[in-house]
Amino acid sequence: MSLSEFAALWLRNNGGERRKIPKALLDTVGPLLPQEAQNVMAAAQASDEKDWQEELFVQARRLADNKRKLETKFTKTAEKEVGIATRKVDQYKGWLQDLQRQQLEGRDWRFFPQWWVPVVVREGDGYAVKPMRYQLRKPGLPASSDWVGSGATRRLSGTYNARRDNLERYWKNQFGYTHGLMVVSSFYENVDGEDGKSRRIKFTPRTGEPMLVACLWANWQDPAGEEPDMLCFAAVTDEPEPEVAAAGHDRTIINLRPENVERWLNPDPANLGELYEIFDDKRHPYYEHRAAA
Repeated sequence: MSLSEFAALWLRNNGGERRKIPKALLDTVGPLLPQEAQNVMAAAQASDEKDWQEELFVQARRLADNKRKLETKFTKTAEKEVGIATRKVDQYKGWLQDLQRQQLEGRDWRFFPQWWVPVVVREGDGYAVKPMRYQLRKPGLPASSDWVGSGATRRLSGTYNARRDNLERYWKNQFGYTHGLMVVSSFYENVDGEDGKSRRIKFTPRTGEPMLVACLWANWQDPAGEEPDMLCFAAVTDEPEPEVAAAGHDRTIINLRPENVERWLNPDPANLGELYEIFDDKRHPYYEHRAAA
């Protein structure tokens, strides 16, 4: 493990990345890092705890005030306020409990776009595990390239995934050069149901084996010289497995066979055909799926 890279992440923005690092990573890697990094992250956690305690008090008062209003006279506004405040109270209580919880749970490893994830890469004569942000910001582009649209339509760009059919165009400076590997047990996708509402679906190999996900990565450097360097990556995706398509999603991450991992992590840019052969030889476990909590 590249502990120096993890320490740099802990120190990044004075601990400001804490909310985008899975709890399991904070709790398992944190104690291995230099005391300075541990102290900075502890201060960031204490700041979060203070903020959440204050917000919990605000939402608890909001809930109590609107419950009293409903006892006197029913209004739709008060009913809506009770619902919102109840959810907020539960949310902040959950976050505060998670801060102090010692025993890790499966959900503590879960991550989302723009979160920090351990990724295996080639380094020197060996391999290293480094923390990388799950959304690849291409070198030379400004930080604003993470987003598309503006105002109410502003959303993340899709550069946390790299489509196989676009690797030699948009991803040409990474494909064949900077390859990584992410190990995951499940993946999640948002799909639209028959009622038109979006649902988050969890997919897990029926075999129970970990997925070895092909990734591309880059070391982004701010053209303006204002932000610190950032290791970042995207997962390579392909056409959907039949059961994934049946569940309503149009892509599936590429799950490498173990015997192809070393070739993937040591690419030859002059022989891209071999890389496509690795994709064609990917694993096809049946991905069981269910609605995510």
